[in-house]
Amino acid sequence: MKINAGRLTSRVWMTAVFVFLYLPILTLIVLSFNASPMVTSWGGWSLRWYSALAKDVEIITGFKLSLEIAFLTACASVVLGTLAALALNRFKRFPGRTLFAGMVNSPLVMPEVIIGLSLLLMLVSVQRAFGFPDRGLMTIWFGHTLLGMAYATVVVQSRLQEMSPQLEEAAQDLGCRPWQVFFLVTLPLISQAIGSAWLLTFTLSLDDVVLSAFLSGPGSTTMPITIFSRARLGLSPSVNTVATLTVAVVSVGVVLASIWLSRAERRRAQEMSAAFRGVGA
Repeated sequence: MKINAGRLTSRVWMTAVFVFLYLPILTLIVLSFNASPMVTSWGGWSLRWYSALAKDVEIITGFKLSLEIAFLTACASVVLGTLAALALNRFKRFPGRTLFAGMVNSPLVMPEVIIGLSLLLMLVSVQRAFGFPDRGLMTIWFGHTLLGMAYATVVVQSRLQEMSPQLEEAAQDLGCRPWQVFFLVTLPLISQAIGSAWLLTFTLSLDDVVLSAFLSGPGSTTMPITIFSRARLGLSPSVNTVATLTVAVVSVGVVLASIWLSRAERRRAQEMSAAFRGVGA
């Protein structure tokens, strides 16, 4: 039996990549069921740390805060990122376009330490001048939105560049107003990119440590900061338990989003096919 060397090499390489990426996560999940308080020694299977987690008020509070911030961040990032992507894609020339594009994309290449420190200094100055906002949920949300908007802009802009402008022009020729073109043509065509951007920014916000550490205040400790603080004192199965639940939440979200996006794409393809058949007839 003849074996394709190139195909075999690619499969081995991809298998090695997946093992490298997902074996640590799988190990963490297995260790969350460890009965022993020592992570380095296996003491048998147990749900001991999951029952203990239900009584851990600090972790539960931080997890709820992280979910709330991640949801608000994803929504704000998608809205702002979509508007920025439309401006960059639809208007090729306007005063300050180069500066605008650079400012939108700069959070992608700038270290989070610099972003967090600059935001902290700015928000402290604003708080001293106006007495608002206090460091907490809102300041963390501002920082996460700044970073998430850059990622959302890149995702949506890439979809807009692939989309044919003739579809929008045809809608305008048929009498649609600009806002109708956006809601009836543009928005449905970029809905998959918007969904992907929402999920990406939600995940980025959920596990962010650097920005949250700079912008958090008393009583507003997110789950990643709590885990990081406990991990510095020594690894504990309780940390593995929290991480396992986080992986489960993100995985369920990814699966549901993938199913929704694939169904939406199939439905859109069927509608376009039916429209073309109608025109041909």
